[in-house]
Amino acid sequence: MNLGELARFLFDQPLLALTIGAILLAVGAGMFTATRPRLGQAMRNTAYFGLVAVLLLTVAQLAGHNSRSEAALWLDRTRPAEIVGKETVIALRADGHFWVEAQLNGTPVEFLVDTGATYTGVSRRVAEHVGLQPDENDAGVILETANGPIVARMAEADSLRFGGIEANALPVAIGPDGEVDTNVIGMSLLSQLAGWRVEGNRLILVPKEG
Repeated sequence: MNLGELARFLFDQPLLALTIGAILLAVGAGMFTATRPRLGQAMRNTAYFGLVAVLLLTVAQLAGHNSRSEAALWLDRTRPAEIVGKETVIALRADGHFWVEAQLNGTPVEFLVDTGATYTGVSRRVAEHVGLQPDENDAGVILETANGPIVARMAEADSLRFGGIEANALPVAIGPDGEVDTNVIGMSLLSQLAGWRVEGNRLILVPKEG
């Protein structure tokens, strides 16, 4: 392997290149310690910093490849939807679900997109935060959740927006305190679209024309 091939190899392996550089720097620090102690100490500290950076980057890389690890779930935050042409695209998160950051009454709220949910629903805490008021004449609706059936109160959101999707005067179910922690976009919104489909790790939503 000539010098050019070695340079290209190290360029393609940045963690290895950083590790080798840190080791060489540490060796060089030992050579300068006796004659120029300050320079030697500075080189040694830089080498230690480089090795710590390699360790942290390696851990992050391994966590990213293991999509079910706690670290991967922590690093994989919910993102706004992407607009591709006229379609809105939501990426699959590490937990195997489609999450999106939406604007509910103009306030950022994290939602799980659930095609099996009848209603779009939020927790009482989020409802209060965005100014949703339950209908005083509403007796409530029974919703099936992972923890069993609950009674939710209905309200109307002025707007819910994400990507190229916008719904106005949208019925929203407000879950009782302690029973609902996950905000859900359900079929009450999805049924207003021209269509939706899953392609690989992407949920693609198609708004109606006009």
